[in-house]
Amino acid sequence: MKNADCNYGGQAVIEGVMMRSPLKYAIAVRKPDKEIILKIGKLRSLSNKMKFLKWPIFRGIINLIESLVLGLKALTYSAEQATGEEEKINSVEMFFTILIAFGLFIVFFIAFPTAIARYLDKYLSNLIVYNLFEGMLRIGIFITYLFFISKIKDIKRVFEYHGAEHKVIYTYESGEELNVINVKKYSTLHPRCGTSFIFIVLVISILVFSLLGKQTLLLRIAYRIAIIPLIAGLSYEILKLSAKNINKTFVKWAVTPGLWFQKLTTSEPDDAQIEVAIKALKGVLPEDNKNVKSEEINNV
Repeated sequence: MKNADCNYGGQAVIEGVMMRSPLKYAIAVRKPDKEIILKIGKLRSLSNKMKFLKWPIFRGIINLIESLVLGLKALTYSAEQATGEEEKINSVEMFFTILIAFGLFIVFFIAFPTAIARYLDKYLSNLIVYNLFEGMLRIGIFITYLFFISKIKDIKRVFEYHGAEHKVIYTYESGEELNVINVKKYSTLHPRCGTSFIFIVLVISILVFSLLGKQTLLLRIAYRIAIIPLIAGLSYEILKLSAKNINKTFVKWAVTPGLWFQKLTTSEPDDAQIEVAIKALKGVLPEDNKNVKSEEINNV
């Protein structure tokens, strides 16, 4: 029987996979001695305390923030286990890491494309053409970035685990037993992937930015930064809606560009990587956690 719910997702980490359900997460990492270590933790969303964060748009914003924080913690934990070097990251270090990452995002995906489009303003008098050029430039930067990092050996390993994560989720959603043989036949491309989410963000930003008109360079950059949460929230709703209607022809056509992007962020995993992804998913499935001891459940 197929598992129709879309409540499971995750991300690749260093030599492993992190999976999450609405209530918990699991990080499975292959250690240097080839052992797979599994860490399971409870998820506590701010939306449980502030109910308005469950409203459309708002839920996408809070989900993105919480996913970034959890993802960074998972990456840190996986690095510790994969290298055997324990180096805890505190809240201050995490804050500045996220701040620096956000700053680089602003520079390369907001300020730079906006500045180039503004510089070529005299050739882009039509507002639609202006915003389309800026948006395509932003997409081009993203593709170039993905292409070059995919050539780095360590990143390629992460992308292989990313492919394993998708294959395992596909297998579970199809109702098949989670084993290497079943998992291997599924695609590494999944419509609910974070890469597809980023593609939706880039496309929606073209439409939303077109409503802002032309301003000075600094105002354009400021406005674009200010409405990032709105764009993220809208993109989340679109991704969620497309996942629920993926069997409809139009939706299949609409999500195809996002799947193309995933060809840069996923690779075919080997059997050992698939085993790690299976372990991670089983860590968040209710039927596989009846015998998990309470001390194994903790925050990263």
